[in-house]
Amino acid sequence: MSVMASLDSEYLNQRLLLAGVLALLVHLAFFIFMTFGLSWKTYPPAGVVVDLWSELPQPALRPKPIQPPRKIKPLPLKTEKTPALIKPKPALIKPDIVIKKEKIKKPKPVEKKQQTDRKQKERIAAEVDRLQKKQQEEEKKLQEKEAGAQATFKHQLIDEYKAKILAKIKSRIVMPPDLPHDPVAEFDVTLLPGGEILDVKMRKSSGYIAFDRAVERAIVLSRPLPLPPDPRLFPSFRNLSLKVHYLE
Repeated sequence: MSVMASLDSEYLNQRLLLAGVLALLVHLAFFIFMTFGLSWKTYPPAGVVVDLWSELPQPALRPKPIQPPRKIKPLPLKTEKTPALIKPKPALIKPDIVIKKEKIKKPKPVEKKQQTDRKQKERIAAEVDRLQKKQQEEEKKLQEKEAGAQATFKHQLIDEYKAKILAKIKSRIVMPPDLPHDPVAEFDVTLLPGGEILDVKMRKSSGYIAFDRAVERAIVLSRPLPLPPDPRLFPSFRNLSLKVHYLE
């Protein structure tokens, strides 16, 4: 029993001691709180100070926000894709001939073909014109040659029929005998188509009346006078001039 009593009293004393320590700690914490936590109430209120200004002060400029430093881009390399950075070369002075050549546009394939066709047509047209002129010249020469041949033939035919007329008239002359020298009687004879005589006139006497009358009578007796068959030659015989010699 005594042992149990001693144990209970010792246990009780320990609890009391622990309770006292806790009470002490609580009071100490309350003291600290009252001392430091509420010490601001012990100071008196501060006085109000008013400053008078003649002008309103300028509002304080707000400092500019500090911008982060810009990232510096690296300069592009001097290549063909950056012509602005390429140093331009000084322009070369080209002669006029080179400039004119540069101004001439190269013909397109279609234009070149058209130019070729046009030139070919021009050559063909020039060749045709040359051949036509040559043919015309040859035809002209041939015509002139034919005209010359026809003119020669016409003159020969006229001379031939005039000789026939004169021969027919002489065959009708009754020559007077013993006329001196070789007298010549000249007559103008007007003919009609077919060889009929319209008029006979003496243009120049032979000096012998007998010979003149014999020639005139022979002209009248020779009608119709022979004419070329081509009527286009008649104008050369319309007004016929005849010279009749005594001895021929």
